[in-house]
Amino acid sequence: METVGRLAGVSQVTVSRALSDPSKVSPATLAKIHEAIAQTGFVPNALAGALASSKSMLISALVPSITNIVYSSMVKAFSEEMRREGYEILLSETGFNAEEEEKLIAAHLSRRPDAMFLTGIHHSAQARRMLLAAEIPVAEVWDITDSPIDFCVGFNHAETGRAAADFARRKSYPQVGVVSAGDERARRRSEAFLRQWHRSGEGASVSMLFDAPATLANGRAGFRGLLDKGFTGGLVHCSSDLLAHGVIIEAQSRGLDVPGRIAVLGFGDQPFADAVEPRITTVRVDMAAFGRAAAQSMLARLGGDRTGPPVIDLGFEIVEREST
Repeated sequence: METVGRLAGVSQVTVSRALSDPSKVSPATLAKIHEAIAQTGFVPNALAGALASSKSMLISALVPSITNIVYSSMVKAFSEEMRREGYEILLSETGFNAEEEEKLIAAHLSRRPDAMFLTGIHHSAQARRMLLAAEIPVAEVWDITDSPIDFCVGFNHAETGRAAADFARRKSYPQVGVVSAGDERARRRSEAFLRQWHRSGEGASVSMLFDAPATLANGRAGFRGLLDKGFTGGLVHCSSDLLAHGVIIEAQSRGLDVPGRIAVLGFGDQPFADAVEPRITTVRVDMAAFGRAAAQSMLARLGGDRTGPPVIDLGFEIVEREST
């Protein structure tokens, strides 16, 4: 700041004032200071400012995968809302690993964020202790629970599986198959689907549960596994639209008619689901709406209003297209 002041022809105190409260500096002086900052490449010490103001204007966001459109869509909408209010997002990828999430929560909290955005409701006991001790707003997004750390925004994953099974029963499919990725939420949906299917009537089922993430290749491999286990025709319930697309590709490569002999139900209503052939029937959840709702509740809490609901259930709907 001393160098910036010398270049701008002002005192270091004036530079500090311009950075902390620009309204207290004349426009002409402010322009000179910004020009000097540009010349020097100076980056103001946000941590020092945070210590003085007790606000870092930084929001931590942890997601399992930055390449998965489900999580990136939520974070994008969340970030847009928060940045409009002057906050910046520090983003990290946890994988689907509670220990890695715990380490990243500790690392982020050491930077003193004003609030934290987490994916899901299942965290290690130590992670919960750290978050509660931090006494900052915490949004758990993409799931709901009666006992959030602070507040949660999402939908009931098991209920989507039950609704999908009821859909299959109404369509009178003789048999169902399941192709599911390995993360906890995907398995919860798939297991609820199978329980509801067997509870509501007669009909066989086979399943392929991967420890790996959802990919086209795993969708194709999953359908091959169903056939090897005796699946002859009916509805294939997939934990994501990506797996559903892989199932369709594999079925078509074998000359099996979709939806004549094989019907396919995905999850997520990703943009491509309405553009492939046949168009994929799917469970629609509004990912951007989750991000916006999380931001609005978080901003209210940061503003001192903690009267908002701790559980925000935005629900889901089944969108039927040609794959069923």
